[in-house]
Amino acid sequence: NQITIHLNMKINLITIGDEILIGQIIDTNSAWMGEALNKIGAEVKRIVSIGDDRQQILEALETSLQESDVVLITGGLGPTKDDITKKTIADFFGVGMRFDQATFDRIEKLFERWGRSTTAAHREQCYMPENAQLLFNKMGTAPGMWFEKDGKVLVSMPGVPYEMKYLMSNAVLPRLQKQFPGQPIAHRTILTIGEGESRIADRIQPFLDRLPKHIKIAYLPGLGKVRLRLTGKGSDQEHLEKELDHYTEELKAQIAELVFGEGKLQLQEAIGQLLLQYDKTIVTAESCTGGYIAHMLTSVPGSSAYYLGSTIAYSNEVKIKQLQVSPQTLETQGAVSEQTVKEMVKGALQLYDTDLAVAISGIAGPGGGSPEKPVGTVWIAVGDKNIIHTQLISAGKNRIKNIEYSAVKALDEIRKFILSQYAE
Repeated sequence: NQITIHLNMKINLITIGDEILIGQIIDTNSAWMGEALNKIGAEVKRIVSIGDDRQQILEALETSLQESDVVLITGGLGPTKDDITKKTIADFFGVGMRFDQATFDRIEKLFERWGRSTTAAHREQCYMPENAQLLFNKMGTAPGMWFEKDGKVLVSMPGVPYEMKYLMSNAVLPRLQKQFPGQPIAHRTILTIGEGESRIADRIQPFLDRLPKHIKIAYLPGLGKVRLRLTGKGSDQEHLEKELDHYTEELKAQIAELVFGEGKLQLQEAIGQLLLQYDKTIVTAESCTGGYIAHMLTSVPGSSAYYLGSTIAYSNEVKIKQLQVSPQTLETQGAVSEQTVKEMVKGALQLYDTDLAVAISGIAGPGGGSPEKPVGTVWIAVGDKNIIHTQLISAGKNRIKNIEYSAVKALDEIRKFILSQYAE
């Protein structure tokens, strides 16, 4: 199983298009490509976004090919005049353009199938740099282009995400792996909730001290959550995978109460798995989040097996009429109070005849706060017919972030309640 170690290929990514620079679209291509390249052991050195400008493209190509083994370009391959990538690449290599009849024939057949005719622009699209090796693009009309010079590789692909992904998966990645064999690399990602990255780092310091030098850890914080990514490099893929499995399990054991999954698992998926495991149903009673918790739970396919419904009790009248919250509670303690969310849980349990209910009420902002209950004050309750747990959180000043963060915390309270009450 020994693999000859080579220096891992270094890659620059270039995205071309004014629409990226002015914020009209988000560059999701680079994120996807970076992850895919990392999985094959490549090192992305730089990501550059430039406009549809000849000089910018030439300068980016010159710099990127000097500092990396491979340059991957997306964008600028359409049939319109503002897509100038191909001609600029030809100029960069000092070659002319040639008409590719096979590409034009394919475009004509596609348009015939659609009941349309090609234009002069589509014919213009079929002119390629003379030194380009064309990569078949099943998902669109513009082929990818592979160039080689002095041991370096340049690949140009369409900017449409699904076209780029097809070319990368079926043509570019396999060829790069064969041409630039590198050192095996592997990852494990542990998903945590409930503590910030600095606190987690303090807790796992003894573990970090034991970690071999060829295995690194990265902290990737999100809204109420932190992903811990272990990355290992070695000469033997099988041995490396076993090593990472061992250290992943050891790390999970040290912070077990914070871990809700691995990889790309979503928190709402983890909640769904727990509800199915313990054969429980749940409903939501929401005020300040306005149905966001329900949205997260129902974004999981098959959630109808455990999620029954929701009451968005935004007004006090709805809290009283539908959830049987006491008017006296609202008058004396307010809608944002521990007693109110407890009564919301009790009302939801009765209304829906369910096993579990989660309730939330808070001040999302930007207005509505007071010295006693500032913006970001949120009460959460989770319970069944026997017991109700409550949690007070203090979020921030941003309304949308408060809603999203509160929903995440509510899901975590569901997770903790299920484990505390039903897990053996």
